[in-house]
Amino acid sequence: MAARTRSEDSGSGTHTLGLLYPPAGRGREYTTMQLAFVGGVAEAATTHGYDLLLSPGHTHEDPSFLRMVGDRRVDGVIVMEIRREDDRVERLAEEGFPFVAIGRNHRADVSGWVDLDFAGLAGGCVQHLADLGHTRIAFVNRSEQLFNSGYGFARLGDEGYTETMKKLLLTPRAYLCGDDLASGEEAVERILQDDPATTSLVTQNEAALEGVYRGLTRHGRSVPRDFSVVGVSAGPWAEQVNPPLTAAEIPAKEMSRVAVELMMQRLRSPEAPPRHVLLKPLITLRASTGRCRPVPGSEPEPEFPDFDLDF
Repeated sequence: MAARTRSEDSGSGTHTLGLLYPPAGRGREYTTMQLAFVGGVAEAATTHGYDLLLSPGHTHEDPSFLRMVGDRRVDGVIVMEIRREDDRVERLAEEGFPFVAIGRNHRADVSGWVDLDFAGLAGGCVQHLADLGHTRIAFVNRSEQLFNSGYGFARLGDEGYTETMKKLLLTPRAYLCGDDLASGEEAVERILQDDPATTSLVTQNEAALEGVYRGLTRHGRSVPRDFSVVGVSAGPWAEQVNPPLTAAEIPAKEMSRVAVELMMQRLRSPEAPPRHVLLKPLITLRASTGRCRPVPGSEPEPEFPDFDLDF
């Protein structure tokens, strides 16, 4: 396919942006978080007089990807759910087709991107719990399928959690978890089977969050009285659970707006150096974390010296 910029077209282009965004939910449906990004990109594109064409393509051979790019149906593409090795990004870069990314890998550097510092955020969540006295801190990540396919946020979150735990001389225990309620309950079951003395967890799987809470309740753990939960999550998810989740929030609307702005800059000035925007939101304190209260029976019995008593 021959790549052209909008200025090389005889007309003014399609005034349509493409969004490459494969669904991540079980059964290949879009999660609530993903729909927030779709809405955010569409809204931001509209302010610039652009429409949005959505493709679920997860490889460069997907028919919707080929139609979108090969048939020149869009002026530029926003790529999401970036993997460490992503042939969609490779193909767009090789063809010189205008694109930006929400997320990043080593090839995304050839164009603009906006992303969250998932490693830093996961590490910050661990530090928050450690500051509250927690030492047994588990990590609930995304699904095995997403992790093994190389999705950047799942890998980066795991790295940030693990590195911070080791820095604090704590034992990391990370768990992969499907994006649904039942999987959240199962993750808690595995965590407490492996170490019943666990008093807290970090999660970046908001779709499983309600299941995590249910699993803790089923095991008699009250949040935050005797178990603390902190996560990387969108505001609506964090506020809908009870108690509301202490979380580093994912600013879906802001990231969508920035991505569209980067796309507009790419189309206006294709030779300009690409911009990269890395966001690290602060942790919003809510009601799901508290001081560590060790699980009864988990602490070693105190040792008392033997005394010779002579009555």
